[in-house]
Amino acid sequence: MRALRILLVVVVILGGLFVIADRIAVNFAEDRVADKLRTTENLASTPDVSINGFPFLTQLAGGELDEVEVGIHDYEATTGDGAEKIRIDDLRADMRGVAFSGDFSSATAATATGTATIGYDELMKATKSEPTDIGFGITAKVVGLSDGGNGKIKVSLRATILGVELPEPVDVLSSVKVKDDNVEVVADGLPTIGGKQFAESRIRAITDFQQTIDELPGGIELDKVEAAKNGVEITVKGSDVELAG
Repeated sequence: MRALRILLVVVVILGGLFVIADRIAVNFAEDRVADKLRTTENLASTPDVSINGFPFLTQLAGGELDEVEVGIHDYEATTGDGAEKIRIDDLRADMRGVAFSGDFSSATAATATGTATIGYDELMKATKSEPTDIGFGITAKVVGLSDGGNGKIKVSLRATILGVELPEPVDVLSSVKVKDDNVEVVADGLPTIGGKQFAESRIRAITDFQQTIDELPGGIELDKVEAAKNGVEITVKGSDVELAG
């Protein structure tokens, strides 16, 4: 009986040592991937990296991780022409089936899904913010974007009639969607200003706009977008996504 108790104690101690060794190894791997990802993507700060699944050492021996979660704060994406940047808040991605090299200098996920937010102040960069002639001596420009409820964006216009600025903005509810690498905002209905109706092409030149977002980390792409309280919430997806390389 005493020998059995001793054996159980030894098993518990060895199990505890294995868990400790496993956690030390996974923490090292997380730090290695995070540092590599920061360098590869030229990030301003080190991203959050969490390697899920237990035991880690078994996954390590197999050369593939079940799941890796990555969080990047204030990621700056390009907008097509490369001259302008747009800030993406709290980009979080869930990577599955992550194959890696022995020193974690390269890692590629079979699939990835994630979420992020683009603030309305950032999306304003794509709008017509300079006064534009829409006819009848009236000019208009976009002065604000906000949550219009039910997944819509409220586009606020400031109009000037014969040089006199209207005291209140004209609000337009708009739908938002993803098309290729673009976030597209399209007015559901066209407004009247000063009792006037305008040629659709003229008013839509102001109300409708798109923002290109490309070169997201690892080659992930835009999937869906929806208006929310503080900005548009986007979902991303990808395959053969590089965490490091």
